[in-house]
Amino acid sequence: MRESEVEAALGSVFSALDEAACCGRPLYKGKVRDVVSGEKSLLLVASDRLSAFDRVLTTVPFKGEVLSRVSAWWFERCADILPTHVLPGGDPVSLGIGRATLVRKVEMLPIEVVVRGYLTGSAWRDYNAGRSVSGIELPQGLSRNERFPVPLITPSTKEDGGHDRPISGSEIVASDIVSADLWHKVETSALALFRRGQELASSSGLILVDTKYEFGLEGGGLVLADELHSPDSSRYWWADSYDRLFFAGDDQRELDKEPFRRWLTERGYSGEGVVPPIPDSVRVETALRYVQAYEAITGENFESIGADPQAENRSLARIVSERL
Repeated sequence: MRESEVEAALGSVFSALDEAACCGRPLYKGKVRDVVSGEKSLLLVASDRLSAFDRVLTTVPFKGEVLSRVSAWWFERCADILPTHVLPGGDPVSLGIGRATLVRKVEMLPIEVVVRGYLTGSAWRDYNAGRSVSGIELPQGLSRNERFPVPLITPSTKEDGGHDRPISGSEIVASDIVSADLWHKVETSALALFRRGQELASSSGLILVDTKYEFGLEGGGLVLADELHSPDSSRYWWADSYDRLFFAGDDQRELDKEPFRRWLTERGYSGEGVVPPIPDSVRVETALRYVQAYEAITGENFESIGADPQAENRSLARIVSERL
């Protein structure tokens, strides 16, 4: 996708689902996704809203479509590991709306599971400050961005207000958040998904550094839900430059929205105070990064199957009335 195409789309981003498109069904608005609830299913609509530091700050063309279609690509390739919540014919391509996914309602577990393959991000910040990482005491002498011999599972609670709280696996079981048997299944599934993710990413010249998983229960069985290995829920690096940059102590080449967060912090914003004006050039650069992520992960050229927001809302209303 050319820069000129992204620039032309700046004025037609999908900022939010129209309430009229919900046809009277309950609507939940998250930072990025709008969710319409039916009796037994949900319609997940990924908007083009861009969040950082837990705040929605701007919009980015094609972002929602990239997130939904990348997740669908991964769901298809990981379905043998664990059933997913996506309904037959409910993926974005089948629906003909790149940002929409039709899923089963499942009983969501009240935890998020982050699997980390490398000492980076918040894990590095905790380690560098002498703290444990979700209750895991790491050995001394590790370096930033160093690969772990075995990936770490670092869960957190899902809080209704404020930031999620890191928690250890033993605390999860001791607090009866989930049973010991279920937590073992969650851990085993998360590690298997991460291994698959790293294998497929490696074949595309990428490193899947860390990622977030969410799980639910359906009929007593564990189900993979939410999103999967998307540029918002995962950190990717380019593999060909990892060793050189690691031994030089330099930042890795990233394939996610971290450069946008860095652009904000360089201007003195890290979640508090006044948001700096975000120029269109930054929005375009960020959009191109999302498109690049789609193409690098899937090996496919990105061609939008979306339309203008009004047309997409009409199509979404039809799906709600006919299938939800």
